[in-house]
Amino acid sequence: MKLTEARDQKLLAQIQTLYFEAFPKEERKPFSLLLETREKGQSEILAIENEHNDFLGLAITAKHKDMVLLDYFAISSQQRSSGIGSKAFQNIKQRYADKRFFLEIERTDIAANNQVQRQKRKNFYLKNGMQNAPFMVDLFGVEMEILAHNCQLEYEEYFNLYHTLFGNYISQHIHLVK
Repeated sequence: MKLTEARDQKLLAQIQTLYFEAFPKEERKPFSLLLETREKGQSEILAIENEHNDFLGLAITAKHKDMVLLDYFAISSQQRSSGIGSKAFQNIKQRYADKRFFLEIERTDIAANNQVQRQKRKNFYLKNGMQNAPFMVDLFGVEMEILAHNCQLEYEEYFNLYHTLFGNYISQHIHLVK
């Protein structure tokens, strides 16, 4: 399994298709914004592929100073529940081993229509070495838990990453929950 920077149109098209399938509209940034931050060297759009270059999934990160936010991570629906997600996630963590690495998940301690899915997602990340950060956020009206890998992260640093990389429009829709 490998992580490939998606530069060609075929990989980008596969990533964009999975991006729109896997993430709810309210949690997606405009894909053009992701491409723009990538061109500035502030993010990476990665394809997860097997040794035959078959597309398995995506990882999109945002980078600022010594921090990396795993902004989006998804495995193709045909490949889920086969262990690929854990292997890919370990590769992603290894890629950013010298950075403070963190991600967001939908809050698990409040009632939701997809409560079981949310808890499975959190269990996956906890099983793969992530830990609860000391704060939660409201991101465009969706309450999110922050999970980090072996690092300290404060809300102000998290907010600064968003403000620096994505500007006022997105950062003004981030609020500390607790």
